[in-house]
Amino acid sequence: MVWIPLLLVASVVTAVACVRLCRASIAAGGRAAGASGGTELTLGEAAFLSGGPGRVTELTLVSMHRARRLLLAHTGWATVVDGSGGGDELERAVLGAIGPEGQAPVPRLRPAIASAACVRRIEEGLVERGLAVPAPGRREVAAGTRAVRGAFLLALALGAVAVPLVPEADRTRVVAGFVLPLTVSGLCLLLGRAESYPHSPWASHAGQRLLVGLSAEDPLTALATRGPAVLEPELRAALGGTGPG
Repeated sequence: MVWIPLLLVASVVTAVACVRLCRASIAAGGRAAGASGGTELTLGEAAFLSGGPGRVTELTLVSMHRARRLLLAHTGWATVVDGSGGGDELERAVLGAIGPEGQAPVPRLRPAIASAACVRRIEEGLVERGLAVPAPGRREVAAGTRAVRGAFLLALALGAVAVPLVPEADRTRVVAGFVLPLTVSGLCLLLGRAESYPHSPWASHAGQRLLVGLSAEDPLTALATRGPAVLEPELRAALGGTGPG
């Protein structure tokens, strides 16, 4: 009966991990439940709720490219065309990240723009309105998801170890025993994925409802809510390129 302690370990680890993920998800949604979300989202706010600071960066770069203030090359470099300093805070953050050289690779710009004060203010405003999940909540949900995924792999490994340890006549019972923790952890992962699909974990339930109501007919709105997949190949290459050197 050496397989029974292995099954108990798998079951306990699975139960703890699933409870942790469920509590984190409920807490993340509960923090936003009492806030007033409002009915309007700016493009920057929609981009943040859909893809976080990275999506805000992509939206700003493409917006400046379409306004001919910036040239995004398929090689992955951004070149300033109009550096007059106008535009909003996000555009000024882009120009500041590029620097006086007037040219920089997009991968180098991403972290600089994503950590800009104006992007943090977008996040803070959305969290205050109950539309975005606070950073601690996102970290807890992510940690819970990793724990459940680890529990699933542990149950799978322990089951693979336990089956050869018992007589062939008892192997069906061993497999049936390990099916329970595998099923519970698998369902927990699937439910967590379904809960956030098609939006990212950045948006609370209220934020997701507002995102669903946005029309994707405008190209920039489509980019904000759906990501670079809606762009033409040249711009997708520019946003994903590494640049020469």
